[in-house]
Amino acid sequence: MTPRKYTADDEPRVAALWRSSFPDYQGYNAPEAVLRAKRLLDDHIYVIEDGDEIIATCMIGYDGHRGWLYSVAVADSRQGEGLGRRMVEFAVERLRELGCVKVNLQIRGGNEEVAEFYRSLGFATEDRISMGLQLSG
Repeated sequence: MTPRKYTADDEPRVAALWRSSFPDYQGYNAPEAVLRAKRLLDDHIYVIEDGDEIIATCMIGYDGHRGWLYSVAVADSRQGEGLGRRMVEFAVERLRELGCVKVNLQIRGGNEEVAEFYRSLGFATEDRISMGLQLSG
């Protein structure tokens, strides 16, 4: 199973996976809205599918220096199969091909299991303060 680029036909299946993986999505970042907005910017959304099921996802962003990983998700029923690792490694390689020199990601506070997953892939906690300004409701 190799990651491939997302297509608009994938939207309902990706949205369902994200709702399952990230149950505290708010209205302003509903999966469908996020997917559509991202596609207006670029096509760096990737999926792994098995039959008709989307079983893993990742989005990447790149600002010309730093890359970002977003929405790395693996279906609950497929956890432990190495799909998350495969997706992250694929995404990091895409960023490297774009000329990226550093990859960042954010994890919700208290999610130590996910933090440990990223540590196992070579990511390290950095002394940074993450701040945000919500512009819409």
